[in-house]
Amino acid sequence: MKLPGFVLVGLLFFCTLPSLAQNKNVNSKLLRLTYTTNDFSINELSSAQWDKAVDVSITKYWSGKSAPTGRQFKARLLWSKTALYIRFEANQSEPLIVSEKPDLTKKIKGLWDRDVCEIFIAPNKNVRNKYFEFEIAPTGEWIDVGIEVLPHKRESDWDYASGMQSAAKIDKDKVVMAIKIDWKALGKTPRAGDIWLGNLFRCVGKDPTRGYLSWQPTKTKEPAFHVPKAFGEFQFVK
Repeated sequence: MKLPGFVLVGLLFFCTLPSLAQNKNVNSKLLRLTYTTNDFSINELSSAQWDKAVDVSITKYWSGKSAPTGRQFKARLLWSKTALYIRFEANQSEPLIVSEKPDLTKKIKGLWDRDVCEIFIAPNKNVRNKYFEFEIAPTGEWIDVGIEVLPHKRESDWDYASGMQSAAKIDKDKVVMAIKIDWKALGKTPRAGDIWLGNLFRCVGKDPTRGYLSWQPTKTKEPAFHVPKAFGEFQFVK
């Protein structure tokens, strides 16, 4: 049966909506965090709770240039009454750069020199130069740091102890990593509608081809993540 032209146009529009929505997730500076009423263990990397979250694809290097598919990753963020949850799913088409003897009992300084995924979070959007940095490696190793960016230097609070929980799993051609952070570690609990600031990153590979991916490209001359002016918005919704 031959359909009228306006019907075909309508069908084409609705068929492209999922693609448009996905592109919006890639390019938008706003990420909506889905609320969950059920807290769960961070070790549940395949929990159905993660399916509630927006799946955000990070495909660009810090410079804004496209990264190879084998280095791209996705992030899902959830929030509950008690905690923030972040899950990274990273493509892995090259040898892992990780510790041969991982230590999960303490924060690992210099973890950023290996393969990691990261989130920066600024709870006060009016003071974007003060934020928290959380990293996780494919081994489950982690680090948490309090950061303040000043005009001519960056202050790092290495004594910051968030109590963050981490979990990771290495699959064929993929790495899954997750972080759970209690609100008390961030100094406040968000309410529906609140907007915090931050960014999502990945470091992968080794020099001279090491890659630095960023949800919101920082577009610095050399690879750099600590650029508060480039932060996107995290909106808490119910």
